Amino acid sequence: MIYRELCGEKVSLLGMGNMRLPTAGQGEHIDVDKAQAIIDRAYAAGVNYFDTAFRYHGGESETFIGQALAKYPRDSWLLASKLPGHMMQRGADGLLHFNAGLAGQAPVRSVAEVFERQLEKCGVDHFDFYLLHNVCESSYDFYMDEQIGVVPYLLEQQKKGRIRHLGFSTHGQAEVIDQFLSAWEGVFGFVQLQLNYLDWRLQGADKKVAAVARHGAKVVVMEPCRGGRLADINPRCNALLKQARPQASIASWAFDFVKSMPEVAVVLSGMSTLEQLEDNLATFADDTPLTPAQHRLLLEDVVGDLIDLVPCTGCRYCTEGCPQGLDIPRLIALQNEMSYESHDAAYFILRGFKPQARPGACIGCGACAKICPQGIDVPGVLRAFAARLAADERA
Repeated sequence: MIYRELCGEKVSLLGMGNMRLPTAGQGEHIDVDKAQAIIDRAYAAGVNYFDTAFRYHGGESETFIGQALAKYPRDSWLLASKLPGHMMQRGADGLLHFNAGLAGQAPVRSVAEVFERQLEKCGVDHFDFYLLHNVCESSYDFYMDEQIGVVPYLLEQQKKGRIRHLGFSTHGQAEVIDQFLSAWEGVFGFVQLQLNYLDWRLQGADKKVAAVARHGAKVVVMEPCRGGRLADINPRCNALLKQARPQASIASWAFDFVKSMPEVAVVLSGMSTLEQLEDNLATFADDTPLTPAQHRLLLEDVVGDLIDLVPCTGCRYCTEGCPQGLDIPRLIALQNEMSYESHDAAYFILRGFKPQARPGACIGCGACAKICPQGIDVPGVLRAFAARLAADERA
C-alpha cells in the first residue's frame, strides 16, 4: 500500500468510500456481511482512511462504518464524515430545515445537533477528518451565514479535540473554491474534489486542483472512476487501453491518472465488491506514474471519444427529491449508452420499464437540477431522451 501525508497524518493513498457499499433487497440498505468483508480486507491490506457522510445509504453508512471498524484499535484507522449543509437551510422560525433527500429529517436548532448525532452514530469521540459537504454555488451562503456559524462552531470542536482536521468537499467551480479558501485562509487543510481524466477538462478539474494548491491544501479525490463509468468505457476505448497496457484493468488507468499528482493525498473508491477491492489494491501497490504518452492517450483519445456524454456520476442526489420517483441516474446511463455505441440492449431494458418509470414521466419541475452536483439540466436531458424514444418505434 502506498502512503502519503495529509495534515500531518500518514494516510493510505487508497481510501475506502462508503457511499456505494453492497446492498441487500430494495433501496439503499447495506448488506452488512458483504460490506464487513470488504472493510476487513481493506483494513488488512493497509487501508486506513475511511470516508462516510450523514446522507450516505439513507443515513446507514455512518452507523455501519463505526460498527465495522470498532473491532480494531481506534488509533489504527482514520474516519472522515461530513456536515450536510448543502441540504439544509435556515427557516423563518430560526430552525435549520433539511431539504431534498433529507426532507424526512426533523429540523434542528443548530449544526451542533447534527454533529453530536454523527459522533453518536459512528460510536466515536472524535472525527479524524471532518468536512463541510459540497461547498458550492448553492450552499455557499449557508456555510458563510454568521448566524448559523458553521465554521466557528467546528473550529471550537477542533480546539476540544473532537475534530482533528477540517476540510470540505465541493462540486463547485474553481472560483468558488478559491473564494471559500480565501475567506477561511489556513482553516481547511484539504479539499475533496471530483477528479478524473474525463473531468480534467470537462468540469475544469485542472483549475480546481490549482486553486486548492494555491492555498497550500491537499486534495482528496472522489469519483476517480466517475461512479464506475471509467472502469468499463466502451469497446473502442477499452481496446485502446488494453493495447497500451495488456495486463492492466481499465479502472487502473483512472486511478493511475489521479495518483500520479503530487497534490493528491487520498484517492477514494466506493468499492462494492471484493473483486473491485482486490483490483484496486493491486493498482495501489505500485506508485509508477503514467508516461506522457499514456496521459495523451487518456486526455486526447479516450476523452475525445466520451466528451459528449452527460456527466452523471450516479450519486443519486436527484432521485431523493424527484416527485415522480424516477431512477434518473439509470435513465441517464441508458441515454449515454445509446449516444455512443450499439443500443439494442438499452432498448431491451427500456421495454421492461412501466410508462411511469420512463423519461417521458418527468414533469419538468427542476427539483433534480437544483441539487445535481454536476449542474446537469436533468429535465432537459430527460425531455430530449423521451423525444428520441417517441421517434423510434423500437421503444
